[in-house]
Amino acid sequence: MARLQSVARLLGSVFTAGLRTKVRAIVASAVVLVALLLQSAAAQAQEFPRPPLPDLDRLTQELFAEIQTDENSVPYEDLYETLLLYYQTPLNLNVASRDELRSLLLLSETQITHLLEHRQQNGLLLSLYELQSVEGFDLRTIYRIAPFVAVLTADPNAARGSLWQRIRSEENNALFLRYERTVQGRPGYGAADTTSTGRPATRYLGSPDKLLLRYRVSRSRDFSLGFTAEKDAGEQLVWNPATRRYGADFYSAHFVVQERGRLKTLALGDYQLQFGQGLLLSSGFVVGKGAETITTLRRSSVGVRPYASVLENSFFRGAAATVALTPTVRATVFGSRKRVDASIQQARDSLAEFREFTSGLQLSGLHRTPTEVANRAALQETVLGGHAQYTSPNSDLQLGLTAVNTQYDKPVQRRDALYNKYELRGGHNLALGANYSYVWRNLLLFGETARSSGGGLGTVNGLLASLAPAVDVSVLHRHYARNFHTLYGNAFGENSRNINESGLYLGLKVRPAPRWEASAYYDRFRFPWLRYQVGAPSTGHDWLLRLTFSPTKTSLLYAQLRQRTKPYDADTLRPVPLLVPTRRRSLLFYYDTRPLPALSLRTRVQGTEYREDGGPARHGYVLAQDVTVQPLRRLRLSARYALFDTDDYDTRQYVFEQDVLYAFSIPVLAGQGTRTYVLAQFECNRHLTLWLRYADTHYRHQTTVGSGLDEIQGNRRSDVKAQLRYRF
Repeated sequence: MARLQSVARLLGSVFTAGLRTKVRAIVASAVVLVALLLQSAAAQAQEFPRPPLPDLDRLTQELFAEIQTDENSVPYEDLYETLLLYYQTPLNLNVASRDELRSLLLLSETQITHLLEHRQQNGLLLSLYELQSVEGFDLRTIYRIAPFVAVLTADPNAARGSLWQRIRSEENNALFLRYERTVQGRPGYGAADTTSTGRPATRYLGSPDKLLLRYRVSRSRDFSLGFTAEKDAGEQLVWNPATRRYGADFYSAHFVVQERGRLKTLALGDYQLQFGQGLLLSSGFVVGKGAETITTLRRSSVGVRPYASVLENSFFRGAAATVALTPTVRATVFGSRKRVDASIQQARDSLAEFREFTSGLQLSGLHRTPTEVANRAALQETVLGGHAQYTSPNSDLQLGLTAVNTQYDKPVQRRDALYNKYELRGGHNLALGANYSYVWRNLLLFGETARSSGGGLGTVNGLLASLAPAVDVSVLHRHYARNFHTLYGNAFGENSRNINESGLYLGLKVRPAPRWEASAYYDRFRFPWLRYQVGAPSTGHDWLLRLTFSPTKTSLLYAQLRQRTKPYDADTLRPVPLLVPTRRRSLLFYYDTRPLPALSLRTRVQGTEYREDGGPARHGYVLAQDVTVQPLRRLRLSARYALFDTDDYDTRQYVFEQDVLYAFSIPVLAGQGTRTYVLAQFECNRHLTLWLRYADTHYRHQTTVGSGLDEIQGNRRSDVKAQLRYRF
């Protein structure tokens, strides 16, 4: 009887919608009716067959553009971590907020609005199939979000029981152990030079083995508990409390509880914060300029997030809490104290402003040599702050205020260079900001403005609009003053830091036919002050055009053209800087198909042309062929063979590769040679899964690979990686 009522309810929604919605709802209702009739008597009507773990490599390439330089480094580990968390603890579409739906990066603002309106008018979704009756949801969108969402009509956390019982019974409960190493020997791991009369030659203090231990158990809107221990290649496993070294080089742990009445989130240990447009607080789950020209432009205020990655500088350590003061107002307070890497120096001049100072933070997270170990945890950082947010009852309007106060126990004083004139100076920075977001029909307005203690102003404001069902546009303007300082912000921009930049971004996405999509953007940026290797104010631009075609549900074909023009100093020998424009143009073809359920083929061809000041063009290209096959239910094999040829390092190529779970690989290919890898995943039993990976780069016309302590004698570099996962 309940099943028939559910079907009748879904059919009834047909007659309350417009003509277009009626047709879609009729089709969706028929699909649901057939599905229900075919299910067994014990099955639930709202069940949807859960898709397998999505191919994050393919999804990443759909979101990102081709990487062109190291300047716009993206925290891919945070991206993978967040997507995997959504897969393991899927977002419940019946209770997800607008910000949570935005954080998927896969839904347009119009789709989110239509989904929320559908929930308000028709009640809870009965099945994921019902999304076909929601305006704006096509099959491609549904298939893309299916691995990361769920439709639950009952609250799975209604009867929580004790925390210990929930942890013991939670299925998303796993321990990871990973090992990786470069096969060839390198001088950095040899014995120290004790024959010379001077100081011994620098070497790595530890072994070439890289180790990772990770445990995590979590449940959506309930709790998350985890810890991580990591040792990078070249680092030591040593116990020396006097130098704050306790075995592995890096540890991280967190405990987060959620939805405890008015207490929405309480985080202890390591955590991240994401508010507004990320101008002051950005969690690292950021895409920026990419092939997705609309949805990734805005940021979502997801608030406090547990931190479980291995990036050693992009998190807070302490406590944070979010409390619902009223149904529409939430307040978050947080405090963090941790030690960060820095090079501590003594002033040589007795009249200097600071007797002891640091020239800047060290962000690599590597502690292999005596110098790197001396810089480890040398600076104490204290961060206190809060955020207050108002969200209207229909979630169309959102207003927020943010305060972040950062204090170092030793002042910061950058190297005495003209381009550092307006950098942060001293041991204190207070930043205050306000953010907004407003949805009106098919239009989204959003932005954030902040001021740091040095007087600098930063602002970013944008607009997303659906001009027609198949046409979306985006506009974003940003201005970050040369004396604006934000230490944990990462708002939209050309550079990796929000300082000394102004720009205007225009984006477009058109779906001219059901299986076709064209996307493009143009970004014009200006740097009012000097930058590193740029000895004068400068301007540049960046544009992209991508055409995508989906022949079938499981295949994807696209072509992409991108060009970036930026000026740099001609050389470092001139008394007066001379800026010359550099242009990097890249062309990419990508085809992904699955001719058989157990066979996947992927072809990637990309080329680059690099030109300086109208001089001769230099070129680089890579051709990569991937094959994934699943000969047995428990065995999955992936392999790649790639050819690359570049004229120099400026025409280097970056290519995404498949890797073990929770890891990523984007090697830099320069010179001439081949790149191959083989990845095997084997499920030993329901508890234990094993990954093995072997990658090899073979260079032609070279007698050595790398340089310095990492130089390899020969023309080949090989890496091995193994990972075990045990599910409790």
